[in-house]
Amino acid sequence: MKKTTIAAALVVLPLAVTACGSSSSDGPTSGGGAAPVKLEFWGWAPGYDKSVELFNAGHKDVQVTFNKLPSGGKGGYDKMFTAVKAGNAPCLAQVGFESMPTFLLENALEDITSEAGSAQGQFIPWTWNQVSLVGRTYGIPVDTGPTALYYRKDVFDKYGIAVPKTWDEYAKAAEKLHQADPEAYILNLRAVDLAGLAWQSGAKWFSTAGDTWKVAVNSPETRRMAEYWQGLIDKKLVNVTDEGYSAAWWSSLQSGKVATAIGAVWLRPLIAENAPAAKGKFAVAPMPQWAAGEKKFGNEGGSSTAVLKGCAHKKEAVEFATWMSTDPASLKNLIKVTGIYPAASAGLSLPEVDTGVEYFGGQNIFQVFAEAAQNTDTSWQWGPMQSQFGADLTDSVNVAYSGKGTLPAQLDILQGKTVEVMKSKGLKVEG
Repeated sequence: MKKTTIAAALVVLPLAVTACGSSSSDGPTSGGGAAPVKLEFWGWAPGYDKSVELFNAGHKDVQVTFNKLPSGGKGGYDKMFTAVKAGNAPCLAQVGFESMPTFLLENALEDITSEAGSAQGQFIPWTWNQVSLVGRTYGIPVDTGPTALYYRKDVFDKYGIAVPKTWDEYAKAAEKLHQADPEAYILNLRAVDLAGLAWQSGAKWFSTAGDTWKVAVNSPETRRMAEYWQGLIDKKLVNVTDEGYSAAWWSSLQSGKVATAIGAVWLRPLIAENAPAAKGKFAVAPMPQWAAGEKKFGNEGGSSTAVLKGCAHKKEAVEFATWMSTDPASLKNLIKVTGIYPAASAGLSLPEVDTGVEYFGGQNIFQVFAEAAQNTDTSWQWGPMQSQFGADLTDSVNVAYSGKGTLPAQLDILQGKTVEVMKSKGLKVEG
């Protein structure tokens, strides 16, 4: 049988393996009482361990152990897939929205539709769609990633640069900055930025029609974005040499030699941690728009607590995952430490997402992200092989950055490669 959609893939995937004990209870105690159900949780986000501690303190019948892994793209997901195939995966795992279709295609998720159904009304509808594929639910949403422009207010003030409201104004700001200081750049452009930028531009990289995947990586909307950034690269107005989140990347933000960063709300605590000397010098503004007066934004990230294949305690796993995403104490911790923008509707009314932030000079930056969240096209869909696609996207971008190609040309190559890889997995693809 040929796999034609995620739905069809589910039909032909092998039966679930059984977990080998990482998510099982210890059975009756010698005193006759039942031992608590023990669940293992794999993830990497800072602050998750504290939420687990809070849960354990108030739930004696279920106890969760958090084990920290490298981030998904740095090997965490591979470890999860390996554990699922070996039959010893944890019950719970941090899985980004973008990777949920990949996990489903790899037969790595448990169907928790019946266990999680009552929780749906607690979440922003589009986030529930990110964890519910082909009519079934596989995880609980945690957060979204509305994006904004982080900028060095002191650098802008020093050189008389106005906060850009359009991408044309941003390009002019880049020129003005680099002319004033040839060692300074407006941005260190990362490959990971491009998905959110394409999203804002109106692109739809992946979509489905019946049993067919449609791929549009090189769509006109994406090409507009790519041509814009290639223009800045050609003029040497953006830095493309420092890997995102490397020591050099953080150093350039801290020194002001890179004056802006494009990122989601969760970048906030990371900047504060890795650029402490810039405290009070950063501010946050809405993303520049393609046309004056528009309000169109993208999303970068967003995650779930997924239930992995083989979990013997789906009910308890869903209980914990829902609690972590909705309990006020857990949310306050995750907002402060992890930097989340809650997927739970009630989380958006907490004072922690409507207050000044000391690092940003007391600015209530959450108002900027709230506007972005309210004006993001939530129909964006991720593809079924995101890990491979992400690696191919990075490779394509690096070719352009090296001067051996251009971003628009690499989009055409990436389009063809993505279609070919998806077809090799038995998926019906147009593009």
